[in-house]
This record gives sequence, C-alpha cells and structure tokens, in this order.
Amino acid sequence: MTGPGGFDPWSAEFVARPYPAYARLREESPVLWFEPSRQYLISRHEDVNALLRDRRLGRSYLHVASHEEMGRTAPPEFQEPFWTLNNNGMLDREPPDHTRLRRLVSQAFTPRRVEALRPYVERLAHELVDAFVAQGGGDLIAQVAEPLPVTVIAELLGVPEADRHRLRPWSAAICGMYELNPSRETAETAVRASEEFTDYLRALARRRKDDPQDDLVSALAAVEGLSEDELIGTCVLLLNAGHEATVNVTGNGWRALLQHPEQLALVRADPGLAGAAIEELMRFDTPLQMFERWVFEDIELHGVRIPRGSEVALLFGSANHDPAAFADPEHLDVTRRDNPHISFGAGIHYCLGAPLARIELAASFGALLAKAPKMRLVSDPVYKPGYVIRGLEHLEVAI
Repeated sequence: MTGPGGFDPWSAEFVARPYPAYARLREESPVLWFEPSRQYLISRHEDVNALLRDRRLGRSYLHVASHEEMGRTAPPEFQEPFWTLNNNGMLDREPPDHTRLRRLVSQAFTPRRVEALRPYVERLAHELVDAFVAQGGGDLIAQVAEPLPVTVIAELLGVPEADRHRLRPWSAAICGMYELNPSRETAETAVRASEEFTDYLRALARRRKDDPQDDLVSALAAVEGLSEDELIGTCVLLLNAGHEATVNVTGNGWRALLQHPEQLALVRADPGLAGAAIEELMRFDTPLQMFERWVFEDIELHGVRIPRGSEVALLFGSANHDPAAFADPEHLDVTRRDNPHISFGAGIHYCLGAPLARIELAASFGALLAKAPKMRLVSDPVYKPGYVIRGLEHLEVAI
C-alpha cells in the first residue's frame, strides 16, 4: 500500500523513519491523493499551518451536513459508544458548539489550576527518576514516561488512586481508533473501553456533584451549561491528549538525545537550554504525525481541487521538517530559537493542555538530566505499530 514518495503508514520501516518520504512529498507532491486511506496528504508547513486555521475545514462535518450529504457512510451501529464519547469532546466539535464548550471548560481548566500542579508534577518526576536510577535503569517509557502524565491527569481530574491503573489501558484502547483504517478488533476494543470509561466517569461526576472536592471533575460538574456527556467527553480528551503526547515526546526525545551525544552534552552543560531543547525535540520527532480534517466546501491547493466531503491528512511530522520553515531541519539543534513547530496544532483546536504538557516535560527531562548523567541506550529502540500517534514500545537504558 505504499504511496508515491514511499508514504506507507502501515510499514514498520516507514514508521521508524518517515522523514525521507516526507521530503519527497514536499518536493514532488505537496497535495497527494492517497487511495488506501482515501485522503489528500498535505505535507508543507505553510499549507498545514494555513489549513489548520481555515474555517472551510473542520474536525467534524455533522454541524453542517449529514453523512449522506457529504458522500460518506455513517459508522457501524456497534461503534456508537465510541463516537458518542468522541463527539462530546471539544476536539471534534466546530463553532458555535466548540466555542461554547471551550469557554465552559476553560472556566474549570484554568491557568491557575494548571500552574498549581507544578510542585506536584516536579515532586512526582523526582520520585519516579529516583526509583529508576536506584535500580540502574530499565525501560524509561514504562517507568518514567508513562506514569508521570497519567498520574498527573488522574490527580487533576480527581480519580482515586485505587482506580488509576485503569486509565492507561482505556486510553490506549480508545486511541487505537485514531489510526488509519482501524480493524474490526481494534474498533471492538475501543467500544468496550469507551463504555467502561464512560460508566466510570458518569458515576464519578455524580459523586462529585453531590460532594465536591478540589479537583477538575468537581469543577466541571459545577459549570452551568456543560452537559454530563460533554463533561465525560472532556475528561477523556484531557486524558488521551494530555498523556499520549507527553509519553511520546519523552520517549522519542530521549532516543534522539542519546543518539546525538553532542546535543545532549550541550543541554547537560547549560540547563538553561532545557526549554528550547524540549521544543526542538517535539519538532524533531513529532509525537502526533497526522491530524485529519474534513472539507466543507471545494478548495484548491497547488493546482489540485479538493472537493467538498473530502478528508485531508495534515502531516505534522512533515511540516515540522520543512526547510521552508526551519533552517537545516534534519539536524537536531537544542539551541534552535526560531522554532514554529506545530506539534500542538494551531487555530481554534490548538491544544488546551499544552501548558501542562510543558510543565511535565520540563520536570521529567530536568530530573533525568540532573540524576542520570551517564544514561545510555542498551538496545535499539523500536517504534510501536501506530503511525498517527507515534512513539516507542520501549526505551531500555542503563544509568
């Protein structure tokens, strides 16, 4: 199913190293119809950035047309629990619904609430890294990268400690539906997780409404105009988006640093570079490679007509390696200052959780830089099969 330029999102070789194929796409086919997923691939930074802000496109089309009117088929009936959950999160809403929902959620998910988490995040990061160092290393993904953001989101939402082990499996199952052409088995697993997570959050929200605590679920339950289904969709979105990117930036980022020891040495020598380094790592090996949008009316790009009802695949990973936007983009440069990466998106769907993700990344990278000065790879990292949400299976290191 390889497309022109070598684009093959189901190939392990491509997933591990998509950037040469992206370079060919940007040069030869900046707008390309990809038949296996029935999408137009958009690969240049300028175009991806513009289409993220273009109101002729959106994450959903159901506010302007039916499936039939857009030339689409409704999802199978058995998938209804997944789509109900997904469509009640703000990421898959468009104005005016998105505007209302983002405004309401912002009343509870405030900058002050996020900033108040900083001491907790930093303490947790140091505890995880201390334990990791004490045992001489191991799998950085399983022992540091995953537990940090999942625990932080659970703490933010107010999920009791006894239940937190359930969050990561639910999230992983649901996120399987965001890959290209998911299988029936993937869909069934996502539906079960959607049902279980919905039931859990509905019960938690009702308890918090009756007995409010100092947590986000209680704050959301108190927001006038936010339905219970929207509250649940918001919580699931915060978990999925709020930890998948952080996990994969941590894994992909440390892989890149350990494979570029001269760049790692720069950050070790000057901790003040940490912020710029994290932004560069998000650009260099982007955790979310593709973001899809529907076309509400005919558009034309580079002489290619993209008709209403089409789906475009905005290639974030390619945009973040576009030499028209970045000097020497194939080079990891932790001192890079001009860095307009789009790893958090752009426009009205810019990631609401970006400030929290940056706090988490700063805490975990800072703790590892300080406490594991001789960390090294002990095996070649392997990427997970997924392409859209792209990260490592394991990152085995010694301290």
